[in-house]
Amino acid sequence: VCAGVCGCCWALRPRYKRLVDNIFPEDPEDGLVKANMEKLTFFALSAPEKLDRIAAYLSERLTRELNRHRYGYVCIALEAMEQLLLACHCQSINLLVESFLSTLRLLLEADRPHLHILATNSFVKFANIEEDTPSYHRSYDFFVSRFSEMCHSDHEDPDMKIKSVILLMRQNFERHLNSLSVQLHSSFLCCCCVFRHLDRHSLWEGRGFAVRCFQIIMFSIQSQHSHLVIQQLLGHLDANSRSPASVRAGIVEVLSEAAAIEVTGSVGPTVLEVFNTLLRQLRQSVDYQLTGYYDNAGKHKTTSVHEKTLQDAVIRTIGSFANTLPVYQRSEVMLFIMGRIPVPGIYPALGSSNLLTALPSSFLEPLLSFTLMEDPEIRLLVLSILTSLIDRHQNAARIPTVRFYVQRSLLCGFLPVQHAQRLYRHIYLACKEENNGSNHYKALFSLMAVLSVELLNEEVLVDLIRLTLALQELGTSNQESLSFYNRCSLHAVCAAFFHLLSQLGPPPPLHQHVAQVIESRWKEAPHLLPENLWLPKGDLKVDKASLFVQSKICEALTGSSYSAQCERINTPYTPQLMGKCTTDTSQKLIFCFSNN
Repeated sequence: VCAGVCGCCWALRPRYKRLVDNIFPEDPEDGLVKANMEKLTFFALSAPEKLDRIAAYLSERLTRELNRHRYGYVCIALEAMEQLLLACHCQSINLLVESFLSTLRLLLEADRPHLHILATNSFVKFANIEEDTPSYHRSYDFFVSRFSEMCHSDHEDPDMKIKSVILLMRQNFERHLNSLSVQLHSSFLCCCCVFRHLDRHSLWEGRGFAVRCFQIIMFSIQSQHSHLVIQQLLGHLDANSRSPASVRAGIVEVLSEAAAIEVTGSVGPTVLEVFNTLLRQLRQSVDYQLTGYYDNAGKHKTTSVHEKTLQDAVIRTIGSFANTLPVYQRSEVMLFIMGRIPVPGIYPALGSSNLLTALPSSFLEPLLSFTLMEDPEIRLLVLSILTSLIDRHQNAARIPTVRFYVQRSLLCGFLPVQHAQRLYRHIYLACKEENNGSNHYKALFSLMAVLSVELLNEEVLVDLIRLTLALQELGTSNQESLSFYNRCSLHAVCAAFFHLLSQLGPPPPLHQHVAQVIESRWKEAPHLLPENLWLPKGDLKVDKASLFVQSKICEALTGSSYSAQCERINTPYTPQLMGKCTTDTSQKLIFCFSNN
């Protein structure tokens, strides 16, 4: 009688419950009853309004089996939920998701590692389901936090360690960060979890994984919130001020990549904070380089090579962020940067400034004055920053090979003559500094090369030809108190620049003259070439065949589009002091910061 009553009660249960019960076999080892699962799926698709009740009952069954430690049935219940998720249409999937995520949370909170793996694999399947629109009401805070903890699992059985979660975070952040982006506190949580993981596993070094993580984050969140990620990275960089240079450089590289993803001008209210933080790190790195330690206690050693790598990364990142700014901000930001280059007692502080009201003279004179400082490290730093900011198409990285394809700008009509002459004059004077080293000459060549590419037109190239011939004369003359090494370096800079220039479009005769001079140097004076810069014994003697000749260059350009400029080439370059700039405000150093 009792059995009959139970059977009668079972028959009175709602149909969806009977269908759910029928998918469970008598022996869990037999797995999901496929025929009955097909019936349940057909019913769910035919009556989508019942999906939420089906999911809730499946979750209830799973919880009951979990409490009874009947893990075979737990797996069957979860598999059924996964199949329903995959079978349902996009518009009805939300009816299942709440119960499904609650179930996964229950499994992740259990003390059984194999259940953690089960839930993790199930979440991966869910993450790969395409939806028409993101569901911003969902919260994934628990999963981000839990998966971050699982990355550090120290379970005694190596097979049960949850190292696969790293792959999960890498591949599936993109899926659930769409929902996180509308909840600002969740964005902060996400960054904090990533920071924690990268810190604990020393993943800032090597750059690849850290950059990929934040590329996913930057592409996933809404653009108006991207500056919040930048703020978090800046704060983390400051928090790691006393970490090894490789860690600091890794964070800076991530910042640089984040800047490249940013929508133009979307740095927002953090614009000065970005440059202030980077410059603070730059000054600090220089201090560490001088002391040999990256902490105040003198316990942790660093090297010049490591700190120089960081400094180069900071300079590149400054350039990356500058290129995200609208034109009207860029010259003033450079003024802000130059006001914070450390030159105690030599040049007055430039003070605070308004981002909307910079005149070219207020920017250019302080900037170029720094290229003539007595301290060689400061000169080198300023040359590197200036080159990075001018080089908007990353041509500087290709310069060492000389033969390269360049991305050319359309800026030639925007370079005021007075600005150009100021720049040429300071390049010439910077080449005369007696304590220049090889890095200074490399930086000066890079600056000239980037200028020739970014401002590619006939007038600019002729000016640079005149400047280079003047530098050759400087290296040949005995009137200047330059060392033997300085003179050889100047000739090497001239050879490298003329070789580059001959690739940029002037007629073939110029290329032939340059090739002849370089060939002569290979045979008779290899110490005048950048690849073989060494010091022979005795006085520096340069044969005429090893010199670039002004008249031959002029002759080579005759009959080409450069013909109108030949008269200027015959006029030797002489640096002159420039008067006060009266250029209109609309010509604000566009050659440094213009958009494409």
